[in-house]
Amino acid sequence: MHPLISASDLAQAIPHGDILVLDASMALPGQAFDPQQRFANAHIAGAVRFDIDTFSDPDSPLPHTIPGQARFTRLATERGMANTKRIVFYDQDGMVCAARAWWLARLFGHEGVQVLEGGLAAWKSAGLPLESGPDLATPAPFVSRPRYDRLHGTGDVLDIVQGRLPGLILDARSRGRFEGRDPEPRAGIESGHMPGARSLPYTELLDDNGRFLPVDTLKEKFAGLGVSGATAVTCSCGSGMTACMIALALVSIGAGAGEPAVYDGSWAQWASTPDAPIVCGA
Repeated sequence: MHPLISASDLAQAIPHGDILVLDASMALPGQAFDPQQRFANAHIAGAVRFDIDTFSDPDSPLPHTIPGQARFTRLATERGMANTKRIVFYDQDGMVCAARAWWLARLFGHEGVQVLEGGLAAWKSAGLPLESGPDLATPAPFVSRPRYDRLHGTGDVLDIVQGRLPGLILDARSRGRFEGRDPEPRAGIESGHMPGARSLPYTELLDDNGRFLPVDTLKEKFAGLGVSGATAVTCSCGSGMTACMIALALVSIGAGAGEPAVYDGSWAQWASTPDAPIVCGA
């Protein structure tokens, strides 16, 4: 199943398939809105909420770290994310949160997962109907089959940086943060990047409508950064959110060697790890 679906294709598929649409929106750093209220005001008919902060480890000091298998299974069951259903995530604004939800669901073994390309804006632009009202999820059993090869921790990234593990690290943060010129949004975190990492701000993957660039353009962009069919890619960012946009783009065009991995703790964890090397500059 292709990881992306257009608004028109989703609208045509909903009446004819066992599809669950989930709104994964959350306020990212620099944003201030209530995603639950926005959902209540207007959402795709039949959609339910997928709160990324709820689907996180409540005991982690890092933001929205992946939950344990039991927690994810319980919450996914409550949301009705049965393994037999086709799952489509969308964002009220952009695709970042939907990409994170897509990666999380696949990390825990649900393979029938897609992202609405262009988010709710694309749905509205296509003139498709919305409804208002509360979140009315119908529970359905979810069976977790984790794919932890899609996840990297600090130890894995250290192995790549120090040459013990092959791979290329792509960083989705802004180039200013990557090069150490701009501050990190989280207090006490030094900017810069891991040795050998390459900068790929996730916004450079998108066109003016917030959709991914054409496939050939994306392939050229990744190839220019050193991604070949033999390259194992690790995606990083500030806290594991926008890194999932790089992973989604790679899977959508079939680039790299197998599945990309996401460094879940990303820069928030790396820059907080004693003796983890940090470099600045391009």
